Amino acid sequence: MTTTTLAPPVRMGKPAVAALGMLAVSTGALESVVSPTLPLLQRELDMSPAEGALLNIVLAVTGALITPVAGKLGDRYGGKRILIRLMAVVSAGGLVSALAPNLPVLLIGQILQGAMVGALPLSFIVVRKHLPAGASKAAIGLVSGMFVGGSMVGLLSAGPVAESLSRHWMFAVPTFAVIGCTLLVNRLMPSDEPGRSDGAGIDWPGLLLLSGILVTLMLVLGVTPEAGSQPLVFGALLVVLAAFVTGWIAVERRASAPMIDLRMLARPVIWKSCVVTFVICLGTAMGIYLVPQLLDVSGDGYGFGAGPTEIGLVLLPGALAATLAGPVGGIGERRFGPRAVVTTAAVMMAVALLALSAVHSEIWHIVVGKTLIALANGLCVTAMVTSIASSVDESDTGIATSLILVTRVLGSAVGGMLGGALLTAGTPSGSDVPAESAFVTGFLIAGVVAALCLLVVRTLHRSAHTPMQQGEAKS
Repeated sequence: MTTTTLAPPVRMGKPAVAALGMLAVSTGALESVVSPTLPLLQRELDMSPAEGALLNIVLAVTGALITPVAGKLGDRYGGKRILIRLMAVVSAGGLVSALAPNLPVLLIGQILQGAMVGALPLSFIVVRKHLPAGASKAAIGLVSGMFVGGSMVGLLSAGPVAESLSRHWMFAVPTFAVIGCTLLVNRLMPSDEPGRSDGAGIDWPGLLLLSGILVTLMLVLGVTPEAGSQPLVFGALLVVLAAFVTGWIAVERRASAPMIDLRMLARPVIWKSCVVTFVICLGTAMGIYLVPQLLDVSGDGYGFGAGPTEIGLVLLPGALAATLAGPVGGIGERRFGPRAVVTTAAVMMAVALLALSAVHSEIWHIVVGKTLIALANGLCVTAMVTSIASSVDESDTGIATSLILVTRVLGSAVGGMLGGALLTAGTPSGSDVPAESAFVTGFLIAGVVAALCLLVVRTLHRSAHTPMQQGEAKS
């Protein structure tokens, strides 16, 4: 009787880990160049505020849709193989964004760049296959930290590059870095064997219908300011949105491996967590969109007339707060329970947004408000993901956490587009400067919604229990 011994996986060397880290820096920089330069892009491409809001969120929407597909393809064909192909898509998107002469082409570039959201988790899978447990954790932490560092590099460098060269170069420079680092990773990283397929295919109908829902929802919010002058268009979009939602629900109920398990969504712990996540991300997205706009405008008694470089500096403390929020939220959730952390985050979010609606005449008002918004968002999402992961069966962890991911995207899409719609509606005829009341209304609506969210937060469990612990408590 003979036995075959499988060869141990090829170990990943330090150069390969370094190449992954450099790739994370370059993708992080490419991902973050739009936020500080959005007012500049709106002027150069003659965009309305609503169109600017769409540009600000389309990358995240694409990323949320492609991430679950990338994971399944990585299991089926090998993580490195899919990673390299997705980074090729990201590189193509960066080049399209760099060469874009108008908004439609730039949107196509941002849609392609959204593949980076699905590509980075694949790198973590490959690292775990080729390194021992301790070394893999260190490598994942390094790559994650360097992606955040790259985001800060993008925030700080996008403005100076756009002002000294052009908007085209702020996309081109990090894209060239992505191409070079991808070639390095392809050369230095060992290939991994395809994993075992679980037999479940990709829910392509559900994915396409969900994509239609998100796209139509953004169009509805974008057309809302002109709904009175275009009632037929607005009504037709609402009908299309309702058709997409109805079709998606029907498909997901019948799918053998649905992208979103609607039966799981009916569980109180899941839907409550989704409601809280949606509201917090809505407030965050409105803040992320409205703050750079307020910094850019020069209105009568409001605004600062800041350029892209100054805007990047003002946004930097918020990026640092978001970096710290993840580990702080995880520690707080384990020590005090998810309800305490989420209550703190919701109060922080509501206070920051309501304060900005009332006081926004000094730069430090904006810095403090934006920092609190970013910190609250990170605390809440971390606590919700951790709570859900420990409240469902291990086999349901992926499905449950994917619900939070989709909810984050929906909240961000609605928040960003709502902010853009408010500024579009609040811009007087013949003027390019939104009225101060439009900013006040945006911050006020988001703050009130965040405060009302506390009614749901107070019904959450004080601490997270695993299903086994809950069964033991009942017995």
